[in-house]
Amino acid sequence: MRFYSIAVYLFLYVPIGIIILFSFNSGRHASDFQGLSLKWYGKALSNPFVLEALTSSLIIAFSAALLSSIMGTTAALALQRMKGPVKALFDGLIYVSIMIPGIVIGIATLIALVTVFDLMNPLLASLWPEGEKPLRLSLGYASVIAAHTLFTMSLVILLVRARIEGMDRSLIEASQDLYATPAQTFRLITLPQIFPAILAGFLLSFTFSFDDFIISFFVAGPNTTLPIYVFSSIRRGITPEVNAIGTMVLGVSLFLLVAVQLLLRSKNKQKTNIVASNSSGE
Repeated sequence: MRFYSIAVYLFLYVPIGIIILFSFNSGRHASDFQGLSLKWYGKALSNPFVLEALTSSLIIAFSAALLSSIMGTTAALALQRMKGPVKALFDGLIYVSIMIPGIVIGIATLIALVTVFDLMNPLLASLWPEGEKPLRLSLGYASVIAAHTLFTMSLVILLVRARIEGMDRSLIEASQDLYATPAQTFRLITLPQIFPAILAGFLLSFTFSFDDFIISFFVAGPNTTLPIYVFSSIRRGITPEVNAIGTMVLGVSLFLLVAVQLLLRSKNKQKTNIVASNSSGE
């Protein structure tokens, strides 16, 4: 079993290590290592097409993460009050949305958006003032943000619901006993307790959206995200510049994932300390 585990980890991480190593290659070909150099990082960061794709990815990822955090938090708060078959139904839908392959979500979203556009564009054209060019709905930033928001919202719901279930209910009850309004209780008691989970969901949503290729490929329209640019570059041949882009994306993703883990761990540690202090006081 030990040999099997080592073989699995080597199979997973050795290719990643090779990409990182060859991103520092001073040669022109990815497979011909001629020494260490940072020139391909500078070339990637000065490439206008890379910067344009990076800007698009950042806009989409930040917007999708923000929307999924807001909508996921409100959905988690609402689902926490549900019981019975209705709650079981929504729980199943949340888990199914995570398990569905990305290519299925991409194709389904594309078909749904195209169908809506075909219905709405003639209606908008008929209602638009005569002589002016009517607004025409099409694939672009909005379609990618909407698709990523729906995909990542389930992650936020799971994180926030887990935090809600571990919340100290006595503080909420004390706030109600002191005649605080529901809005005041949420702002002063509930929100500070679930905020680490919300922030963790935001960072995870940002990471998933920023790294996504499959869904973006179907619904991005004329916009090019960084994963789509990397895929297009690989079709022309792998260069050290592509390795440098992949290494930087990997570094940012690992940083955000570590930040999420530290946030959740610190909150759990704080909760353990509070429980321990209460137990010792008793």
